[in-house]
Amino acid sequence: MSDWFLGASIALLAVVTGVSGLVLLSVRRAAVSGAMLVVVALTGLGALVLHARGEARDVEWALAIGSTMLVFPLAVAAYPRWSWRNPVDFVAVTTFAAGGVISVSAPRESHTADAMAVVIGLAVILHVWWRLETADQADRVPLQWFAVAAGTAGLVGGLLLFSAEGASRNTPASAVALLCTLIAPAMVIGVIRPDMVDVRGLIVWGVVGCVAVIAYVSVFAGFVSVLDWTGAPALTPGALGVIGAVLAFGLHPVMVMLRGVVDQMLFGDRPDPLQAATRVVDRIGDDPVLALRAIREALVLPYACLRAEGQTLATSGTEVTHTRTLPLHLGDDAVGEMVVGLRAGELTLAADDEHVLRIVAPLLAQTLRATTLARDLQESRGAAITAIEDERRRLRRDLHDGLGPTLTGVAFSADAARNHLPTDVEAADALLARLRDDTAGAIAEVRRLVEGLRPATLDELGLVAAVRQHAASLHAAEGRPLTVTIDTPDALPDLSAAAEVAAYRIVVESLTNVARHAAATSVEVSISAEDGVLHVSVHDDGASTQRWQPGVGLSSMRERAEQVGGSVVASAHRDGGRVDAVIPI
Repeated sequence: MSDWFLGASIALLAVVTGVSGLVLLSVRRAAVSGAMLVVVALTGLGALVLHARGEARDVEWALAIGSTMLVFPLAVAAYPRWSWRNPVDFVAVTTFAAGGVISVSAPRESHTADAMAVVIGLAVILHVWWRLETADQADRVPLQWFAVAAGTAGLVGGLLLFSAEGASRNTPASAVALLCTLIAPAMVIGVIRPDMVDVRGLIVWGVVGCVAVIAYVSVFAGFVSVLDWTGAPALTPGALGVIGAVLAFGLHPVMVMLRGVVDQMLFGDRPDPLQAATRVVDRIGDDPVLALRAIREALVLPYACLRAEGQTLATSGTEVTHTRTLPLHLGDDAVGEMVVGLRAGELTLAADDEHVLRIVAPLLAQTLRATTLARDLQESRGAAITAIEDERRRLRRDLHDGLGPTLTGVAFSADAARNHLPTDVEAADALLARLRDDTAGAIAEVRRLVEGLRPATLDELGLVAAVRQHAASLHAAEGRPLTVTIDTPDALPDLSAAAEVAAYRIVVESLTNVARHAAATSVEVSISAEDGVLHVSVHDDGASTQRWQPGVGLSSMRERAEQVGGSVVASAHRDGGRVDAVIPI
């Protein structure tokens, strides 16, 4: 059973290694390593097939040793990029090649392969270490992924083999083979998705866990050895279990202590959570940048930012790849989120740090709300100023191009009539008639300008009646009357002048678009008020199979709604066109 399980484990290892190599070849990254991993898989499967048949033992030996001690070390040397011109790389590749050839050509019964395995293993460790120290960031991260997987398989596998006894060694060997299946996929991740998690965090926790386990095993084995050395009676399995359980109580404290040592080495002395929270609360004010800086300095974080509605409002520090997001709430309302960067070597936010952030979150939420309101106010003020300037520009243009020339003509006609009056009464009369027409045109122009500022019908009739009056005169493009149905409550709340004008203009523009462009026979207009908001809807029955293209009319409606803090949504469907506007009362 154990032989079958070992063979299945080796077969799984070969398949995973081969697939990983093919993935590297397909993405054309670390292709040399990928090709060698495929060779490792094929030679390993070949050796396994020959072993199962019980034939060609020498060939089986050569394939197995060549796969593990020649091709795989060269695949590691070529990962993530092949380099042999550097003297250290050249010496490493030469050592791997020479040691692998010697191992393959050595007799099965000799200890040459064992010696070469030690040499090649040490050379791989030293070479990977040297490359981690000298490589750039692009090569260092993939090498870190390989080091995590290979180190975990080596350390855990070594402990399993150390604990095996006699004939039962096939079981830990199978476990070692299964652990080695992590190596090739880790090489693929290191090239394709190196930032999936912070590999430095895996290294830190791996080192802490392995050191703690090694210390535990060493203490346990040393305790049992001392008992044997003193000639004490052999311990029963129950007694050994009790001793192991007692020693296990110290495993977690050792890991916490080691993690604290690593933290101090990486980041220095960490602040007390309560003191950090107090310091942050004292420094949070109206400026979100200063608040974020206070949080970073108190918790020794590399990066922090505040976001609202998909926009980054404030940042502090240098952006990092791995972050954690905390929502910010004021009561039941979500006002935004805070994003903090994880320290190098951390997989998640420390519990104490998260507790501090949750303490200061309400203050940050208030700061974020104040920043958002100030930004909205500034944007609203800018929009209002822009609208006012546009209206002034329109009035100036209309007065200059329309009313100005008309009044100038009136003045010239009056002078001419006065000059002709003593000598030519008929000419003076003709000039006065033309003067009368020009004056009427000027009056009409003034009325048009006034109508542009605010329709007179709004003051005379009100919003609903003004809409009814306009709708009564509408005709479709071919000249037939357009049926307009208006649905509105008996009474609307008092509307501001701006809201009333915006609603009227949106309805009029929508009806005009229907009359000009839609093949509609009827239109439904709905005007209602609810929760301090005026809802305006214009729905026609003119079917449309194409999406509306924004033009002057649609842009004008959106601008009018936005000027008073509202919005407009226009869409075309098979059952007709629809314009929905929301205007704050």
